[in-house]
Amino acid sequence: MASEANPRQGRPSMTSAMRSSSFIKEHQQYRPPSKPENHYGIDTVVEDLQASKISSPRQISPFNGVPSAENPPTIVESGVSHELSHPNCTSAPGTKYDKLVATLFYKSTSPRVSNTVHSPVRVPSPTRGQSPKPHPSDSEFPPNMSPSSSIDTFPLEPPASEPEPLDHLYGSHISPMCITSFLHLMSTFPLPPGTADLNSAHRCLKLDATHDYHPTVVELTMSPAPSLDYLSLEDLRKHELIYRFEREWNTDVVLRSDTLWRRYPRLVVFDMDSTLITQEVIDLLAATIQDPPDLGARVADITHRAMLGELEFDGAFRERVKLLKGLPASIFTELRPVLDVTNGVVPLLRALKKLGVKTAVLSGGFLPLTSWLSGELGLDYSHANEVVIDETTGRLTGEVKGRIVGKERKRELLIEIAEKEGIALEQVVAVGDGANDLLMMDAAGLGVAWNAKPRVQMEAGARLNGDSLLDLLYLFGFSDEDIQTLIA
Repeated sequence: MASEANPRQGRPSMTSAMRSSSFIKEHQQYRPPSKPENHYGIDTVVEDLQASKISSPRQISPFNGVPSAENPPTIVESGVSHELSHPNCTSAPGTKYDKLVATLFYKSTSPRVSNTVHSPVRVPSPTRGQSPKPHPSDSEFPPNMSPSSSIDTFPLEPPASEPEPLDHLYGSHISPMCITSFLHLMSTFPLPPGTADLNSAHRCLKLDATHDYHPTVVELTMSPAPSLDYLSLEDLRKHELIYRFEREWNTDVVLRSDTLWRRYPRLVVFDMDSTLITQEVIDLLAATIQDPPDLGARVADITHRAMLGELEFDGAFRERVKLLKGLPASIFTELRPVLDVTNGVVPLLRALKKLGVKTAVLSGGFLPLTSWLSGELGLDYSHANEVVIDETTGRLTGEVKGRIVGKERKRELLIEIAEKEGIALEQVVAVGDGANDLLMMDAAGLGVAWNAKPRVQMEAGARLNGDSLLDLLYLFGFSDEDIQTLIA
């Protein structure tokens, strides 16, 4: 008969070989395997780590010279982290995308104020025996919002409210939020067929002079440009969303196709009055006539309406010259010291000369002053109107000699100079402020409205409303360091 099994047989027991000085290791419910895994228990870390062989970290595959959008190679060194993948740098072989360049100028010299119309303060009704008190001045509506007894002087509907100035909230410069808002705006326009994403890159061209060094001029390159089948570049420049963005962020936005000629202009043509100089010469001439006393105001009004495009320029110019009849011809010499050259013109022309760019002034003013100023500034070409002077009296007869340099003549002169110099029109830049400059702006590769009248601001290819004409160089992609080198 078999002997009965030992009741203690098969029961777990701890031999002396299994004992250790670690209470945690002896009583834990899970014991790690002899070969450590990737995740270690606390006791293994403390006691067994030195005897273990930890696997080496995952090796990063070396960069083979071909960037990939899925696995962009990255160089990481001490203090440097650089992404090599950049799909916006060039198009794939066999494909070509039109790129769009947007240059954003922050208008720091003309900050916008909030246009919020505060609700009128309710004035308590007067008690018995008291005369009613007038409303305080701060409780009244602005003049263009208050009722009027004359329907001719008050609009039937109040003006549309302008957007709030967001630069007051996010920073008085081209802030990251400003750039983000602009890119979001551009993403709303349809892209060419076959593309789904808008790639962009930006760089700062100018910093402010304060200790914070915030960007005030930023250039963005976007690829591809919005579909030309949906919206041409000319229409995109005039789009109401672009205008609203400029108002919200207090900026000027200049949109250009990123072509080779954008960076290499060869001829820059300027208007004279209110462009190269800050005044209108014909108004200065009229101001010297004391009889009748209102002549200066009458001439200035005609000039203003002609620049707005309300009057035909040639007829308006002849009318004004008639009012100058009797002025001595020496007045042109006397006005030379009075002319106020626009800020930035002298260094701009110095920079253009160093770049080998030809320059010209096409003025609807008077040749004696235009030729003199052209010589002082070193321009290559000068064209303006020539008035008739009586040889006997030496005074103006009120007539104009030859063809008036109006809008059609300015366009013809621009094309003639470009053909003479062998310059393609794509490499010509025209700068002006009045409606009589629009045709020459349209003929040039780039037309720039400089502190211009409203119609010119909308029609021109670019608009600049700063305090220095040197800003023109940023449109060619030059940074502030480049410009300082050129004007030195």
